[in-house]
Amino acid sequence: MDWREAERTYDGPGVGENTIPELFEETAERNEHRPAQRYKGGVYDRTLTETVMPAAPEGEFRSISYDEMRDVVHNLAAGLRDLGVEAGDRVAIYAHTRMEWAQMDFGVLGAGGVVTTVYPSSSQRQVEYLLADPDATGVVLEGDEHLERVLAVEDDLDLEFIVQMDRPGSGVATDGGAQASAAEADDAAFDAEAVHRERDDVYTLAEVHDRGAETFRPETYESWIAERDVDDLCSLIYTSGTTGQPKGVQLSHWNFRSNVNQVLSRYGDRPDKEVPSLDTDTRTVSYLPLAHVFERLSGHFVIFAAGGSVAYAESPDTLREDFGLVSPTSATSVPRVYEKIYDAIREQAASSERKEQIFEWAVEVGRAYHEAESTPGESAGVVLRAKRAIADKLVFSKVHDALGGEIDFLLSGGGSLSAELCSLYHGMGMPILEGYGLTETSPVITVNPPELPKVGTIGPPLIGQDLWVDESVVPEGQFPDDEGQVGELLVRGPNVSEGYWNKPEETEEAFVDELPGGATPASGHEWTQSGKWFRTGDIVHQRPDGYVEFRERAKQLLVLSTGKNVAPGPIEDGFAASEVVEQCMIVGDSRKFVGALLVPNLENLRSWADAEGIDLPEDPEALAEHEAVRERLQTEVDRVNENFESYETIKQFVIVPEEFTEDNDLLTPTMKKKRRKILSRYERAVEGLYEDA
Repeated sequence: MDWREAERTYDGPGVGENTIPELFEETAERNEHRPAQRYKGGVYDRTLTETVMPAAPEGEFRSISYDEMRDVVHNLAAGLRDLGVEAGDRVAIYAHTRMEWAQMDFGVLGAGGVVTTVYPSSSQRQVEYLLADPDATGVVLEGDEHLERVLAVEDDLDLEFIVQMDRPGSGVATDGGAQASAAEADDAAFDAEAVHRERDDVYTLAEVHDRGAETFRPETYESWIAERDVDDLCSLIYTSGTTGQPKGVQLSHWNFRSNVNQVLSRYGDRPDKEVPSLDTDTRTVSYLPLAHVFERLSGHFVIFAAGGSVAYAESPDTLREDFGLVSPTSATSVPRVYEKIYDAIREQAASSERKEQIFEWAVEVGRAYHEAESTPGESAGVVLRAKRAIADKLVFSKVHDALGGEIDFLLSGGGSLSAELCSLYHGMGMPILEGYGLTETSPVITVNPPELPKVGTIGPPLIGQDLWVDESVVPEGQFPDDEGQVGELLVRGPNVSEGYWNKPEETEEAFVDELPGGATPASGHEWTQSGKWFRTGDIVHQRPDGYVEFRERAKQLLVLSTGKNVAPGPIEDGFAASEVVEQCMIVGDSRKFVGALLVPNLENLRSWADAEGIDLPEDPEALAEHEAVRERLQTEVDRVNENFESYETIKQFVIVPEEFTEDNDLLTPTMKKKRRKILSRYERAVEGLYEDA
């Protein structure tokens, strides 16, 4: 059976037409003795491990079964009900991605509530907005620092309770997820232990669990679940705010449930599959924000529906160590992380000239091998296969081992991945399957199938979704070589949100009942869904073979003063595998030509300079002004420019010594560039580009 037809008829484990709590109950019953979650010792001072489950040894993972996880979820749900949560009440989760986040998610939903999200790195002002906008009944937060932020703004909120995951006074949660020492907490003016002693509306997570353990009754719990309908609101997920104030996207149980069905139809353990699948043997490491829809669906709901197990890295500083301990079969990430992994591999290879030569040779072999194997009607010859075997022994096997040794495939979303980098991972035998979606679509719209991945695309649409491309938003002749349709993508289906919380005007603008007059499906496609169309704001190329290529956010297209439109994403991706350019942001809107802000890889530049006998200054700002550094980066710009039309090439660039990060508020929590803030930060530098010209 053709894989496309198999997707349409798949009805295996994890597929259903019920609510998310019912999904969890079914998978817990089906997989009760299988491992569900793995948590690490020495990262958090958890209150749950004081009374509910044993603490994991420091630096090691301990697992709990689906049956054990279900008991925790049941007791949390009953505890929340005992605190006054009723059907439809919004309860916020304000914590890093960790075991308790997932348990509380199912606990709130099991109690009939609605989960609303707060990023752990949110400022005090953002916390106030993200709790006030949904009118949250309560908040479940992580550590002392988060408690302090909430208490600082509680006078403007209507909270009935606050729950803290970690032991009060044990430290403050950092942006990396680790805890500061108790001594550091003692030095702080804020006394979390006193708050818990003196207030009767502030609880530890263990206290909520224990209240629930005393009051839980199976028949009562079942009635809470039965009260909820698939069309009821399940969660409010706030967009990460790259273009202004975050909007609360309303996602129903059916939005999530249908997207789980769609993803499992492509990745589940179908009878026709001869490639790896998501099933009860799947092990994954979760480290992206569960507050974001990408991890919430792909690394959470889907994995549990399939009966797999999730280990929580809980600190990005130990990610490589965690992969080695867990040996995952799959992982979900964003392009920036895959770029960082590649940088780390290359940096290790650069320890000697000989190793660096071997690495560069292996990279070329890997890409050539993938290109030959993925070209229809062709395959790698005997010589190339032999080279691939040598490259695997010398380089690729070490990469596999560094990631645990058992990776079947990796998933990428939340941004555009360099095709060059993606090809390399395929060539190494760890294929990255790139997909695409948005918060408003729960989120997955398209993703590459493991049976037939095509590098450079975001895959064909999942079953049960209609796609239409509005070509009118792209100037004629902008993409002359693309067969098919290029324009803004519109989508409809059961996974598409009804709109934004308390924002009717924004909802009316983004969700439309009808397409422009006379709109018809693309050639070779048919429409099967009803409901509103969502305007994604993204420019895509829908190819004749059904696969989709991402071009650019419509709002991020640069319109030069010459009238030419330039998509910055592909140009920025051209630097993904660069040794000396860490990040790039393209500028030039309303200007005569394309410019760039380049963030250098300082460590690699110093290594290069040492090898060349060049003495570079220690100060990063002075280094960025050094003539030799500018010349070295110019060679990288020239290399990237070769792949673009003349009007798209970078004519001038400025070197900025500061990396774009979440800490300096230049990246979102999902590692997207905050372009407005970067432009504001470097306004004078950008102006200088064009004054010099």
